[in-house]
Amino acid sequence: MNTFENWLVNLAGDENLWIANLFIIVLAALTAGYMLNKIIDRLELQAEKSKTVWDDALIEACRKPAIWLIWILGVNFAASVAAQKMGSPLQALIDPINRLAVIFLGALFVTNFIKRAERNLVHPDYMAKPMDATTVIAVGKLLRASVIITAILVALQLFGYSISGLLAFGGIGGIAVGFAAKDLLANFFGGLMIYLDRPFSVGDWVRSPDKEIEGTVEDVGWRLTRIRTFDKRPLYIPNSVFASISVENPSRMSNRRIYETVGVRYRDIKVMDAIIDQVTNMLLEHPDIDTQQTMIVNFNKFSASSLDFFVYTFTKTTDWIRFHKIKQDVLLKVAAIIESNHAEIAFPTSTLHIEGGIEAQPEN
Repeated sequence: MNTFENWLVNLAGDENLWIANLFIIVLAALTAGYMLNKIIDRLELQAEKSKTVWDDALIEACRKPAIWLIWILGVNFAASVAAQKMGSPLQALIDPINRLAVIFLGALFVTNFIKRAERNLVHPDYMAKPMDATTVIAVGKLLRASVIITAILVALQLFGYSISGLLAFGGIGGIAVGFAAKDLLANFFGGLMIYLDRPFSVGDWVRSPDKEIEGTVEDVGWRLTRIRTFDKRPLYIPNSVFASISVENPSRMSNRRIYETVGVRYRDIKVMDAIIDQVTNMLLEHPDIDTQQTMIVNFNKFSASSLDFFVYTFTKTTDWIRFHKIKQDVLLKVAAIIESNHAEIAFPTSTLHIEGGIEAQPEN
């Protein structure tokens, strides 16, 4: 070290030695940051080989805070050397700035870790059974808000502000704020009830018979819920609305129902029993029909132009597109059964009866 110091003195001179020290400090900080970045790259490659949730989140979250911490401390140390050399009063601010940087970067690391863990917990690549996205998002938002508030309070205490006085003021002012922001609070607690009761989750298809609400849930916030309608428009709904309306969640149905009425001609009444028996057997043998659910095929009505029987059954799938393909197949097979019995599907007809008949007039 003495040899190195003597070399610097010979190179820069006694008066300019502190400038050389500043250069070395800044260069060392930049080099350390660069090397740490390379080390984190290698750690990320190793973490990708495992399917655990926490190691990837921890390594990704620490990259920026760790590098920034080295750079900030290095720059502040260089600034301290320069301020001491020049006798600047700003030297007294170096230590509080370092502490503030540690608090800020610590909060940044924790919030980044929570955010990345939140992403991994709902991703099938990291979890064999991904957690409910709505619950994970809610807990993540609450934890990040807690970290940010704690960091702000610690920073205020660092600069000499009384936290106890601030908390006392917040307790008194909270009453006034509650009256002034009752709608905001109603939406907040409405969002909290959604997180606790979970009538729907992100990705569910929901609709309300009370309001013109139907679409896919994209986000459940603390104030608004964003729903993407089927024509791709975003619909923003205050959370308090869900406390006063009924909501259907078709995404959680166990089966989809086929309920159709089919009419045949009156002249085909003799084969009605055979048609009903064959349609029933067809449904029992259909691979996509859930035979454990209610299944009814019955003649039930003498209509104006037809003899009506109805088909009431449930599919195994709940997928909307798949359901319609199965329904199409069932209806075509019903039509084929009717045709195989030399019957026809009826359509509205009228018979005109003229008393006395019509006499044909001879041609002239």
